[in-house]
Amino acid sequence: MAETKNNLAEAPADREIVISRVFDAPRELVWEAWTNPEHVARWWGPRGFTTTIEEMNVRPGGIWKQVMHGPDGTNYPNQSVFTEVEEPKRIVYVHGGGKEGAPGVNFVATWTFDALDDGKTRVTIRMVFTNAADRDTVVKEYGAIEGGEQTLERLGEQLAKTPVIVERTFAAPVEVVWKALTNKEDIGRWFFELRELKPEVGFEFQFAAGKGDVKYVHHCKITAVIPEKKLAYSWRYEGHPGDSLVTFELFAEGDKTRLKLTHVGLETFLPERNPHLARGNFVKGWTYLTGSLKELVEKN
Repeated sequence: MAETKNNLAEAPADREIVISRVFDAPRELVWEAWTNPEHVARWWGPRGFTTTIEEMNVRPGGIWKQVMHGPDGTNYPNQSVFTEVEEPKRIVYVHGGGKEGAPGVNFVATWTFDALDDGKTRVTIRMVFTNAADRDTVVKEYGAIEGGEQTLERLGEQLAKTPVIVERTFAAPVEVVWKALTNKEDIGRWFFELRELKPEVGFEFQFAAGKGDVKYVHHCKITAVIPEKKLAYSWRYEGHPGDSLVTFELFAEGDKTRLKLTHVGLETFLPERNPHLARGNFVKGWTYLTGSLKELVEKN
């Protein structure tokens, strides 16, 4: 799913560190994971570290104060000032800090977020130090390269846990959209052919779907039904680990309907072992299917 590489040979090795990784997630989602303090606290720092964010204002001139807590109990207080923020492409900040009680190290960090054609995102970190000695200090004493790679690995793990959310507004009333979600004949026109479907909690159904010769038997069980408002069901695969939950929520907006689809628990499918079940494929799949749903309900 994700690949990490060091590009030190491409940069001034005496003052600069560059680390890059490709994430199986759209750029907007990666940007949100980076700029929302609640998300950042879950993945920032090398493995074994936790982070307390005291202040984080992602705008030019904004302050970012955080303390990293090492697995041995050592604290690393840091303070940065954002100098450039170009959503969702680029973040630049001046960083200062280090081990508690030791001289701090300063550098300029530039993060770039490049959207790739396959829906993935390449994130590149470029750290430029004042001199070679400072760079050597963070590499040798702080393990900056390995720590940066582990930080990006943790970001990838956090992104994998992020739900797929697709929202669409249909030029159709709620009752028409609800019927398309719960009527077997309508479902077969935008989703997959089902033998039977009853919008009742506890009802179980299954279907087979996939690409080419690769087919997955889907097992689903309805967990929530609020007529014309909410439908939810579990979603798992026969012969594969993991269990997830799909929720459709409908919101009447005059003579239109807004649909919010949420699919959580995708990380339980262990996509690192099976790329077919990677989060990006669910984004593409649900985007396509809700587009088909839109065509159906707007024809009625």
